Amino acid sequence: MKKFEQPHCTQCDARNKSIFCDLRGEEVDTLDEHKNCGMYKKGQLIFNSGSYPHGLFCVKSGKIKIYRTGDEGKEQIVRLAKEGDILGYRALLSGDRYSSSAEAIDDAQICFIPKSSFLGLLSSNGTLSMQMMRLLSEDLKHAEHKITDLAQKPVRERVAEALLYLHQTYGLENDGVTISVTLSREDIANIVGTATETAIRLLSELKNDNIIQLNGKKIAILNHRELVKVANVND
Repeated sequence: MKKFEQPHCTQCDARNKSIFCDLRGEEVDTLDEHKNCGMYKKGQLIFNSGSYPHGLFCVKSGKIKIYRTGDEGKEQIVRLAKEGDILGYRALLSGDRYSSSAEAIDDAQICFIPKSSFLGLLSSNGTLSMQMMRLLSEDLKHAEHKITDLAQKPVRERVAEALLYLHQTYGLENDGVTISVTLSREDIANIVGTATETAIRLLSELKNDNIIQLNGKKIAILNHRELVKVANVND
């Protein structure tokens, strides 16, 4: 990890998109004083499953995957993160080891906030505590949704839903159709919870149906309404 020139937290756009957006002036100063920021290259681990957390990570820029590894080495991507998101909070709050690993999908700038500083802010700021509760509730809802999908949804629907999730998380490039993230077919399969070969076949089917377009690892959504229909979700 290489350090980078980090502006004061008052000038950080990522903070304004994070749970720290409503901190008071002196609290922002405390956050700025104790944070430690660094650069992570594509493929570099931010934290590893089984290790103990010593603080919280806040994404200034870049894209992150949070995944668990099964007994046979197969990854399951449980969440994706972007600018303004925080990482490692569940293990930090529970006092457990990390149950997942976090890895940079592309080059990322990430700030580390020590445990004592974060917990101090959490105990003194009721708004921050409510935002953390809301975030944990969203995580639980997402986990319940994922379990239901894996148990009941056909893989084709899950692939379509994964593409909608990527669109929702990272948005589109300037052309208005290409999802603004580059993932391997294996990563897409690990989001869906299926074999890579199955993901490749179903992406090709969606391409042949003129719902998406494949340009190397880039995926463009040509027919959003039809993709929503295939995913069997509410738009």
